[in-house]
Amino acid sequence: MHLNPNQQKAIEFVTGPCLILAGAGSGKTRVITNKIAYLINQCDYQARNIAAVTFTNKAAHEMKERASQNMSSNNTRGLIVCTFHTLGLEIIKNEYKALGIKKNFSIFDSQDQFILLKELSKKWLKKDHDLLKQLSSTISNWKNNLIEPHQAACYASSERDKIFVHCYQLYNNQLKAYNLLDFDDLILSPTLLLRDNQEVLERWQQRINYLLVDEYQDTNTSQYELIKLLVSKNLLFTCVGDDDQSIYSWRGACPQNLVRLQEDFSTLHVIRLEQNYRSSQRILKSANILIANNMHIFKKSLFSKLSYGKKLKIITVNHEEDEAERVVKELISHHFIHQSSYSHYAILYRGNHQSHLFEKILIKNHIPYSISGDTSFFMRPEIKDFLAYLRVLTNPDDDSAFLRIINKPRREIGFITLQKLGTWANNHGISLFRASFDSGLKQVLTKRKLETLQGFTKWMQDIAILSEREPMIAIRNLINDIDYNRWLLETSPDSKSAEVKIKNINQLLTWMSDMFQGNTIDPSMTLTQVVMRFTIRDIIGQSETENINQVHLMTLHASKGLEFPYLYLVGMEEGLLPHQNSIYEDNVDEERRLAYVGITRAQKEIVFTLCRERRQYGILVNRTPSRFLLELPQEDLVWDAAHQIVSSKERMQQGQNNIANLRTILAQVKNKY
Repeated sequence: MHLNPNQQKAIEFVTGPCLILAGAGSGKTRVITNKIAYLINQCDYQARNIAAVTFTNKAAHEMKERASQNMSSNNTRGLIVCTFHTLGLEIIKNEYKALGIKKNFSIFDSQDQFILLKELSKKWLKKDHDLLKQLSSTISNWKNNLIEPHQAACYASSERDKIFVHCYQLYNNQLKAYNLLDFDDLILSPTLLLRDNQEVLERWQQRINYLLVDEYQDTNTSQYELIKLLVSKNLLFTCVGDDDQSIYSWRGACPQNLVRLQEDFSTLHVIRLEQNYRSSQRILKSANILIANNMHIFKKSLFSKLSYGKKLKIITVNHEEDEAERVVKELISHHFIHQSSYSHYAILYRGNHQSHLFEKILIKNHIPYSISGDTSFFMRPEIKDFLAYLRVLTNPDDDSAFLRIINKPRREIGFITLQKLGTWANNHGISLFRASFDSGLKQVLTKRKLETLQGFTKWMQDIAILSEREPMIAIRNLINDIDYNRWLLETSPDSKSAEVKIKNINQLLTWMSDMFQGNTIDPSMTLTQVVMRFTIRDIIGQSETENINQVHLMTLHASKGLEFPYLYLVGMEEGLLPHQNSIYEDNVDEERRLAYVGITRAQKEIVFTLCRERRQYGILVNRTPSRFLLELPQEDLVWDAAHQIVSSKERMQQGQNNIANLRTILAQVKNKY
């Protein structure tokens, strides 16, 4: 695909701040990767002085791969292409002394964070799950808005908010004591450091001479401030975004950052990419008319030079069981007639709960499918807990893993003991595990507490020594010593759930045993190598399944950045899309953007579905069509195509086409066997 004039302008403008308004399917990744090559090949930039940031590892990997295709490997050496959080982590790793943390800091994941908040807040929140989720979300929002614990009190108006502020302070103290950072700290910490430390700021401004930002409309306050600090010296950057695809306000995204960009950089040069290379003209026209109902920061008009395409089809069914049956029936028929790959089809929905019936019907009809966002084997709590034990065996300095296992099962090592241990470890620049053996620790812990703590760490040390000679024996001793299966039975909601968890652990042990034994293809591995393999296995597994011939099931949020020839957008009803919460909160504009994102994923055909009634909290509730269906150009829609009048000539032609396709398939089967 050659570059159109606006794409060429976007690539070649490198003398000041630049905003590229990239509409859906307009080739923004191509522009970013070509601009990186242009900076290096034509403008004498060194790759090590260029950084490109985006929001997902997958997008970063694709961008780096495509950039390297335009240049030799020598020219791309040192090029930074990563997520915002990876860039933040890189700054933290290099500036840990300025941040006042130890070099071997650990990162808290969301599960560990929730467990810690649950323990810290139990006096006030009584382990109420909904309040804990609100607390976690509130702390995340404060961090994303660069609000530290001592500042949060200014935002506490209710009694609940005051409790949240206190819990935030307790949580922050625990993280410091354990030398931990959570996910939000990966942006917060470097941003505050660059803001408050001129020497560090100048060092990173010299390191990054040109910055490119993908999906700019999804940035939050802290990410915007990080960008602003990095580019404030030379004003050389390119932001690529589309306010029509801003769908993440619930996690802090701030589309108003587009306005801030204009206000903070008066010489901002705006370039629009308006040619869509993905969708038929009819699909794009429908999407444009829908999104025109929103207020816009920047005006743009997308167009396509592809064929006009088929009308958009709308199917109304009685209830959600009918919906799943009808969609799968239509999909099978379409697949049979067109002999297309299952991977060409996607079923998109507003919420994950809508997927279950589609899975059931797809399984019933032996249709292969994949679900985006499905819980990975390695993300299951029992697997993460067990792997944390192995991480400590192979790396005693892994504080995050140490904290995860210290009381699984319960060992009466409380938070006060751990906080004192953490403070001691920080003051002496050592890990929690190594600090437990420090003779001076008896100054801050009672004899009984110290004996309990050291009983655990000495036992782990013995297991670690054995694991170097006989890893599987050591691992089985570990499981037996902590009576892990009994603990799973005691802590699971029911026996069936416990059995599944025990089965998962046994499956993991089988895989490990095979890896230790090795074979001619895969030689035997050490425990350290096995643990590392399992740590990255989930990421590798996801990338390996991307091209498998499966129907794609995913939420509208998860579909962003993807495209499919044939699309089913289900649940097009008031209260579902737009979601009822958004209607109450007067945030229908974002729901419209979500529908727009869904429609612009389609290349050739779209089928919308809606129900006359849908089960809600066990009760059948009457539904009405989504307002978004009524906002689409009605001349480009076909409502309930099964009831449309078809001429005898059209029926005859359709029948002849079906017979021809059937003969082709039978001939292929005959040749195969």
